[in-house]
Formats: sequence, C-alpha cells, structure tokens
Amino acid sequence: MNKHKQWLLALGSCGTIFCFWMYQGNLVLLVSLLFALPLIINQAFLICVGFIIFSYFRIHEAFPLLIPLKIPQLLALASLAGLGWQLWLQRETINWHRLQTLFLLFSFWVLISCLFASNRAEAFASFNGNFIKIVIMVFAISWLPQRLPQLTIIPYLLLFSGLLIGGLALFNKANGIGLVEGTRVTIGRDIGSMLGDPNDLALVLLFPVSFAMTYSFHGPKWQRALSVSVLVIMIMSVLATQSRGGLLGIACVLFAMTLMKSRSIVLPSIISGIGLLALIVLAGISDRSSGGAAESGIDESAMGRIYAWQAAWNMAISNPFTGVGLNNFYYNYYFYSPHWDGKNHAVHSTWLQILSETGFVGLVLFLLMVIGALQVSYRLLKRLEHHKIKPLAQGLWLGTLSFCVSGTFLTQGTTWPLYILIGLLLALDRLTLNKEANYARTC
Repeated sequence: MNKHKQWLLALGSCGTIFCFWMYQGNLVLLVSLLFALPLIINQAFLICVGFIIFSYFRIHEAFPLLIPLKIPQLLALASLAGLGWQLWLQRETINWHRLQTLFLLFSFWVLISCLFASNRAEAFASFNGNFIKIVIMVFAISWLPQRLPQLTIIPYLLLFSGLLIGGLALFNKANGIGLVEGTRVTIGRDIGSMLGDPNDLALVLLFPVSFAMTYSFHGPKWQRALSVSVLVIMIMSVLATQSRGGLLGIACVLFAMTLMKSRSIVLPSIISGIGLLALIVLAGISDRSSGGAAESGIDESAMGRIYAWQAAWNMAISNPFTGVGLNNFYYNYYFYSPHWDGKNHAVHSTWLQILSETGFVGLVLFLLMVIGALQVSYRLLKRLEHHKIKPLAQGLWLGTLSFCVSGTFLTQGTTWPLYILIGLLLALDRLTLNKEANYARTC
C-alpha cells in the first residue's frame, strides 16, 4: 500500500469514528480507545510516570485549563491496564525485595489505623483516594521498567515539571497572585489546590532540586548549564514560599553534594551553614506576618508548631497502637492541643504525623522503611560509582536525605515524594543487579 492510500485509509477511519461518535457518543469513543492498547502496553512505564507527575506536581491544578480533560484519571486507567498486562506476561520473572516487604507492612498498618480511626469516613476517603494509588504506583515504578534508559528519562521529566511549577510560582509572586500572609507565594489557592499551601508548594518544588543539583555536575556543558538554570529557578521558588522546611531541604542537598565532592565534613558544614543563612535572608522570613521579626521571643509560627507537635504526642499517647487514623490529625487537633486559637492546624512534621495517625507501631514500621530506603540508596551510590547512570543514583541519594531533613518541618509521610523515591530505588537496584548477573553469566 503506497503512502497516498495509507493517508486515505487513516482519514477515512477517523471520519467514520467521528460520525459514529456524533450519534453514539462516549461508547464509540471507548471502543476506539481499544486501538491504543498496543501503545499503552508498550509504553506502560512512561504512562505510569505521567500519572505520577500529574498527581504529584498537580499540573492540572496549576494550569486549570487542563482540568476538564481529566488527564490524571485517564493516565491512571491506562497505567493500571499496562501494569496488569505486563505483570501477567512477566509473572515468572518478577523480583521481590525486602524493602517492598517493609513498605507493604507499613501500608497494611495504615489500613488498620483507618479501621480504628476516630473519623473513619475521612480516613478511608484519604486511603482510597490517595494512599492506595501510592501503593499501586510503587510496584508499578519498581516492576514496569525493563531497560535502564527508561529510568534516565525520569529526572528530566521531574526537572521540566519543577520548572513549570517554579516558573508559575515566581510569576504569581511578581504579580501578587494568591499570596498568603502578604508575602508567601501559592498556586491555585482560589480553586482549593494542594499547591495553595506555601509549605506544600515548597515540598513539591523541593523534590526535583536533588536531581537539578546532581545534573549540574554531570553530562555535557549544555546539560549542566540547563540544570543550573533550573536549579536557580526552583531555589528562588522555594524562597518565595518562605518555608523553613524547604530551606532546610535545600541546605541538606547542598551539604550532601559538597560532602561527596570534598570528602571532608568541615568544608561542607561551613558552606551549608553559610548557604542556609543566605537563604533565610533571601527568603525574607523576617517579613512574614507569622514567624517574622516583628514578633518577640518565640514567634507565632514556631509556637504553632510546638502546639501541633504536643497535640501529635498526646494523640499517640491516647492511641498508642493505631493512632487517630490516616489524615485525622487535623480533625482531632482541638481535642488534643494544649492551646486553642480558634482553628485546627497541620502537624508540620512527617515523623509526628505518622506517630499521631498510625501510633507507635506505625512509626516503627515507617522508620524501618525509611532506613531500608537509605540503605538501598547508599549501596546504589557505591555500586554505580563509575557507571554512566551514576547521576541518577546520586539524585536518589540526595532526594532521600532531603526527605529525612525537610520531613522534620513538612508533612509528607503519606504523600508522593518518599514513595516515588522507593519505587525508583527498587527499579534501579533490580535493573543494575540483573545487568551485572547477565554480564557475569556471559563471561
């Protein structure tokens, strides 16, 4: 068949589908999607990554024009279809890792905490609406990629997404759109987006900073220059949120990267200390209406955190095994806080969030999972020291460390960052071990 006939056949098929769609609507559209199944199966991993990026960076909320397209829902369905098909075809070659066991144990305990939650409706709404997606996607990320080049695409997608959100944050800051407390930037606050909270926005921006820092030292000059540009934009965006947790995360990434480059702890400590002070000055935290220089003694922001942490501890003491339930801290704040100012507050600490919502058992399982992720990340860092995929291993190591530090002041125990890192760590560990095993067999 020549090219002219191929064009006629394609146009005729599209026209036929369009005509039937005009009369039968979504039914014909659904049937026509069956033709996309081969593409979905072949590119299941990229579709899965697309779903994660939209879910984590909230691209559709940052750019509301995309909301009617229901992109996250479509990507979720395509990801599940591709994952199910590929797992069926490769069921005999699936590898299981100890970290996956720790992750499942923690996830199971989160479910148990939902059963005994003080507000079960809210707990199960959060579990079914968000956490179950995280559980599925951890296994999707760890099992779907079949080649190392598939993993190398992810940092670039993260950097591009971070650039979009960071650029929009700076635009909002420059134009005074959605500012909180008069100075702190947000995105989509008017539509109730997760990015409408400055701390959550800082968390979203902080995740790709690790990869931008790593790729600023690797690859050709043009790649380094672009990485530095993206890094500067994202740091400026985090500064615009005036989030202390975000600043600590950036300081941690700076310290860890300097430590890897210098092999001495003195110089990195000095550089990261000076960098943190400079970031605080540039962020203008002293200008905040809460936690600014106008407040004497312990500022309102710091006291708010202390009260929230006390409430978290009280919740854990009252419910030592299962806590108050997933996403129930906010709704129980009034009953456990030593100070009530007329409104509930977030916990502002990953560790205390897990403690208060899943109890001491949940915290132990969560810590074991984080420690397991750190161990896998460090082994990859050493194993791939002279491998071409070394930048990805460094980015994962920096990202895991940044999570541990920033998590002290940011609530990210049941959100995407840690679990994306775990999925990528498992995939990289599996693919590099398989490659080494195949190489050993051929020798």
